Amino acid sequence: MPTYDYECQKCGYEFEAFQQMSAEPLKTCPECKGKVQRLIGTGAGLLFKGTGFYETDYRSESYKSGEKKAKDSSSDSSAKKEKPKTEKKASSKKSPASKSKKK
Repeated sequence: MPTYDYECQKCGYEFEAFQQMSAEPLKTCPECKGKVQRLIGTGAGLLFKGTGFYETDYRSESYKSGEKKAKDSSSDSSAKKEKPKTEKKASSKKSPASKSKKK
């Protein structure tokens, strides 16, 4: 149900009324019992809650299954390609056998 804004023509009191769209507009001010006029509102703000507001929310089942297969195959192939890397660190110390003796 929408909220309507009203203004009293006699005392200037402004108020809101929560009414059904099919309800008759109010005619009297709750403060002074003068005549009221319904104001033109800017409209209600929209709140987008939940799913369904992105184009990807409505993908077809065939598209979703294809994406899942592609994701599964890429994760399987990447797991096969990755091999544990072993790093050999170069030591700054030379082994005693490699030292040459000066005569």
